[in-house]
Amino acid sequence: MRIIIFSLRVFAFAGVIGVFILLPINCTGDQLEDIDFVNFSNNSLDVFTISNVTNGSNRLWVHFCAVYVVTIFVCFLLYYEYNNVSSKRIAYFYASEPQPHQFTILVRSVPVSVGSSVSDNVERFFREYHPSTYLCHMVVRRTNKLRNLINDTKKLYRRLIHMQADPTQQKYKRNSCFGLFGRKVDLVDHYEKKLEDLEENVRLEQSEVSLAGEEVRAAFVSFNSRYAAATAFHVQQGINPTQWLTEAAPEPHDVYWPFFSSSFMRRWISKLVVIVTCILLTILFLIPVLVVQGLTNLSQLEVLFPFLKSILTITFVSEVITGYLPSLILQLFLKVVPPIMEFLSSIQGYNSHSAIEKSACNKVLWFTIWNIFFATVFSGSVLYQISIVLDPKNIPAKLGVAVPAQASFFIAYVVTSGWTSTSSELFRIIPFICSLVKRPFVRDTDEEFEVPSIPYHRDIPRILFFGLLGITYFFLAPLILPFLLIYLCLAYIIFRNQFLNVYAPRYETAGKFWPIVHNSMIFSLVLMHCIAVGIFTVKKLSLASTLIFPLPVLTLLFNEYCRKRFLPIFVAYSAETLIKKDREDQNDPSMSEFFDKLVTAYQDPALLPIQYSAHSDGLNSPLISSAEV
Repeated sequence: MRIIIFSLRVFAFAGVIGVFILLPINCTGDQLEDIDFVNFSNNSLDVFTISNVTNGSNRLWVHFCAVYVVTIFVCFLLYYEYNNVSSKRIAYFYASEPQPHQFTILVRSVPVSVGSSVSDNVERFFREYHPSTYLCHMVVRRTNKLRNLINDTKKLYRRLIHMQADPTQQKYKRNSCFGLFGRKVDLVDHYEKKLEDLEENVRLEQSEVSLAGEEVRAAFVSFNSRYAAATAFHVQQGINPTQWLTEAAPEPHDVYWPFFSSSFMRRWISKLVVIVTCILLTILFLIPVLVVQGLTNLSQLEVLFPFLKSILTITFVSEVITGYLPSLILQLFLKVVPPIMEFLSSIQGYNSHSAIEKSACNKVLWFTIWNIFFATVFSGSVLYQISIVLDPKNIPAKLGVAVPAQASFFIAYVVTSGWTSTSSELFRIIPFICSLVKRPFVRDTDEEFEVPSIPYHRDIPRILFFGLLGITYFFLAPLILPFLLIYLCLAYIIFRNQFLNVYAPRYETAGKFWPIVHNSMIFSLVLMHCIAVGIFTVKKLSLASTLIFPLPVLTLLFNEYCRKRFLPIFVAYSAETLIKKDREDQNDPSMSEFFDKLVTAYQDPALLPIQYSAHSDGLNSPLISSAEV
């Protein structure tokens, strides 16, 4: 919500300047004298852009001043918000109850000596080098097979409960030849016996994994104070920097158990594979982008598809094809990007759902910026886009020409992607359609309802991308700002409802995503400055182009100051903060009970005992017997 509120403040201020000052200047220009106002729709929105201001006109100095004023205002807001979020993050830490992840670190690449286990080595190492602060550890084990057994057991249990509760369900089935021949079998009894067998298999597998299962060379190590855990996290533990690698432990319910890299090399190779895959995906996505750009050009369509010439002459058809359809196609292709990026992040070796989602958020954001903004602006062949990158001196000039020309496309994109997706979020249309499609193929119709979590990696990049469009276009085509403000108002109302009544947080973010917001806005400002240099050069106002040059330098210096001042607070808490919190807990009588629970806090859920009773009250009954833990 802070991202939306921050964006509303930025674009409310920029909207006043853009709509009431810059827009009248653009409209009253006479650079585009050949515009045919009778056939105005074919001329797009050029008359409302800076392109309509006469080359060399003194009116362009108003745009120059607007760039400076908005940059100063955005930097002020960025500093204020960064400081505010940092303060709230520290206040949240002071107010929180003791949490297992505050006292625990994750140790990877544990060296294993001949004749000893990973657990023995971890115990020996930390007893020797952290004798006064080491508390306990929990070694990670391979539980893939066990997880599959537990999932099969849950599915069978739900099917059995549904059959017992629904009198219309078929209770008997013949036991041979697809149920057509053989003696009749009571399905309830059959499923109960099968469930008992699966439970027994799960217990045997749990015992085998606990006693002699394959150990991953990783362990959660807990200490008796937050400061001790932080010290162990930040200090290199072994002489070999590729062994005894330490990471901050996530919350127990945030741990991503299915994947733990067993070695430093495997994790490094996984990252390399993901980088190559992201590059290939980016290149492949240029195909739909080029197709979309072809749709915006009627003359090009008529050349490629001559048989459509008669249809394209119809005003309504041409407006739909060139206006709404390209943005809709891009939006449909972009729907598959967040799940793909989340999957790629999950195989990189991140140990928590929050780290995976944060990585996916970054990937989706920069993928969107490159493929939707730059690929659309520099529409053409892949070789043409590469030639632009290889000739950086001409990038500002080319941006100055290309970006204003795409104003109508991005206004349509805000309406189709922004308004439509935000409105559909209220009704959760996509999950509803997926549920309808899966229902005929899923036998288990009484699945346990799972409260959805907030899809940060999908929504944050979209809001930040619209922020980039607003920052870069506010002085080029101010007409985009009212559409952006409507989108942000809708987003505020709808997401506030979703956060309160629909979504449940899977983990506590404590402001972890704010550095992404800050970096994105800084990038948007610098991009706006590059475009301003190009547009003033094209408009033959060389003095303004020269005076813009200090602006990106000052913006980057401001960013460096914020990085030094605030970013460390989001990476780790200070010694002052940790020690002060530890001293507060010294006189807390409940800490001994907390440390007792900390011993098993990071036990793999797959190793916890399960029990399904014939008289249980469905899936809401506890599946874990605490007496057996």
